[in-house]
Amino acid sequence: MNASVMTVDTLAPTTQPTLHFIGVSTGASSIQSVFPRWAAHLGLDNARLQGIDVPIHAPAEVYRRVTEYIANDPLAAGALVTTHKIDLFQACDDLFDVIDPFAALMGETSCISKREGLLVCHAKDPISSGLALDGIIPPEHWKRTGADVLCMGAGGSTIAISWYLSQESRGAERPRRIIVTNRSSARLEHLQHFHSQLDTETVFEYELTPVAADNDRVLATIPDGSLVVNATGLGKDAPGSPLSVAAAFPANAIAWDLNYRGDLVFLDQARSQSDSNGVVAVDGWTYFVHGWTQVIAEVFDIAIPTSGPEFDTLSELARSSR
Repeated sequence: MNASVMTVDTLAPTTQPTLHFIGVSTGASSIQSVFPRWAAHLGLDNARLQGIDVPIHAPAEVYRRVTEYIANDPLAAGALVTTHKIDLFQACDDLFDVIDPFAALMGETSCISKREGLLVCHAKDPISSGLALDGIIPPEHWKRTGADVLCMGAGGSTIAISWYLSQESRGAERPRRIIVTNRSSARLEHLQHFHSQLDTETVFEYELTPVAADNDRVLATIPDGSLVVNATGLGKDAPGSPLSVAAAFPANAIAWDLNYRGDLVFLDQARSQSDSNGVVAVDGWTYFVHGWTQVIAEVFDIAIPTSGPEFDTLSELARSSR
């Protein structure tokens, strides 16, 4: 894998059109080998990918330096942001010339692009998470089961997932309750403020869970068939799982880990209860593909379908390099 990675202290001018990848351990991502294949297929022959590793919850000046670097480099086409979506937005919202409606609503930056000299902030998670969820949740699941959603982690992905699943336009195909847990209260307060702006009958609940046993306790309160999401980054950005070894999933739960690489302890826990309790374990690979193709389409101003033969080709190119 050609792991092209910089840090805030090693930022350097680009020499060809570049999509930057702002994350924590960008060199280990499959996108390092997938992007060249996608670029060749999409006709982006001179484009390259450049990772920028930033520590979790870095100081605001770090996010500003990275954003200004992308804004000022003529060959920096834009960026995908992971892990740092909310922190970067809070530190840099004044640096953007345009903030799209999703980004403004959700208070996050998952994509940076440039249009006619303007620096544009996007939130792509509502689209990419929705596409991934539609492939995970069976038809009429919520209407049939009356199940809940438990999202562990109160970052940008949970904001997008909770928005998508609670939309009034979904009618009866919505969970009756969405519970969000997090180790710190500030993110829960941010999410609660966001949810207060939504016109929905879905009930939102928030639980402070400093240790894994606290998540176990909340897990024990949700009904059979519920969706349980690991949106904490544990298993990728840091080792481990938000649940302890004693955690018991509800029967027929859908356990969705937003990670597709790392030690994936959460997925192992879910799989260990597959035979005995009907738990379905799903990793974050499809979410990865949708997330990246949405950003590449935006940054390079090209059309990439979300389904059909062309999307299947891109998915297969990604799988073959996984």
